Amino acid sequence: MTDRTFVIAEAGVNHNGSLDLARRLVDVAAEAGADAVKFQTFKAELLVTAQASKASYQVANTKQDGGQLEMLRALELPLEDHHALIEHCKARDIRFMSTAFDAASLAFLGSLGMPALKIPSGDITCAPLLLQAAQLRQRVLVSSGMSTLTDLERALGVLAYGLLHDGVPPDQDAVDAAYFSPEGQAALRHHVTLLHCVTQYPAPAETVNLRAMDSMAQAFGLPVGYSDHTLGIEVSVAAVARGATVIEKHFTLDRNLPGPDHLASLEPGELAHLVRAIRNIEAALGSARKLPAAAERPNRAVGRRSVVARRAIAQGQMLTLDLLDCKRPGNGMSPMDIWSLVGRPASRAYAADEQIEP
Repeated sequence: MTDRTFVIAEAGVNHNGSLDLARRLVDVAAEAGADAVKFQTFKAELLVTAQASKASYQVANTKQDGGQLEMLRALELPLEDHHALIEHCKARDIRFMSTAFDAASLAFLGSLGMPALKIPSGDITCAPLLLQAAQLRQRVLVSSGMSTLTDLERALGVLAYGLLHDGVPPDQDAVDAAYFSPEGQAALRHHVTLLHCVTQYPAPAETVNLRAMDSMAQAFGLPVGYSDHTLGIEVSVAAVARGATVIEKHFTLDRNLPGPDHLASLEPGELAHLVRAIRNIEAALGSARKLPAAAERPNRAVGRRSVVARRAIAQGQMLTLDLLDCKRPGNGMSPMDIWSLVGRPASRAYAADEQIEP
């Protein structure tokens, strides 16, 4: 990770099972200027049962009923394709990432040297996967869709235990002890970033509650980012302005492609616009100090005023407010000092609009 906002272009399953399409998604992410492009790694049978139904948004976006198992089988990314994509990412100078949805996939991804592992929102309560991720002792992004602060605290407890210990926790007391210990808190700060998220595709703006980022940061003392499922780019940009350290955003080659996530994804030009907007916001945030910018200092004389004679003033004439005015340019006596002149004799004669000398 870097000090600037880490932008993850979320390809997810928008490759539709095609390596060629996945390579083209890498190209789009690289050309947009994203820091990483992220896919999803899973074996459908290890993720869902045959009885698992689709979410309503998946039915709406795919325009097909049926279960998750059939849909996910068609979206698997074979392990050998990961190596091809990693090489393509290296050639395009962008980091490869993927989210693991089962233990075997997580073990595989943990060997690839990614910038971070990702815990998806649906697995915030999957204690075994959380423990496995922590015991790999790598950077972990924890997505918080569908979660309460209590859910997050329990997940962080498992992560803290896994960061400090090998093996399975003997009981909840051991998890709590790890979480509340100074060592556990330090390990979490070193390894974990929380991602605010709303698990709906697309997520309506009124459901986002960006202020929850502040609550998460205050509650846990951890860096917070934002995994964005809204349409457009403005909410991601606003999250950066609120201090998001990571932005994750779905993208696709074409929103009209079949699949569950295309409709809630950015198209290539929009992704590039998002990255530019984020970098502009970072530059605009600047410092907390309130000082004139170097670029505006020359404008002070142009935009500010000086004390001038309202009409002709004779030498020695007693100065009164009705003899004085304030006009541009501002390279003379400041109007902040105008009252100090009242009652003093004019040091010399002044023509109308001539700057008064202090």
